[in-house]
Amino acid sequence: MPKFKVVINYQNGETDELDELFDSYEEAEYMALDAISCWHTGGEVLELSNPGDYPYEPDDEPDYDIFEVDE
Repeated sequence: MPKFKVVINYQNGETDELDELFDSYEEAEYMALDAISCWHTGGEVLELSNPGDYPYEPDDEPDYDIFEVDE
């Protein structure tokens, strides 16, 4: 049975591969969107706690890729 892997692609060229394998494409997509939401929340918090030290641009939207992998 195939599993699905998520890779988050940031605007600065960095990538983040989630460690977990998911049973369905929908579950993988949900986790990708949740990870992006957490990234935005973290950026907002850092910007509010240390203005200027951690610039946050809400328009920089990471995207994600979902790959089918064999176990």
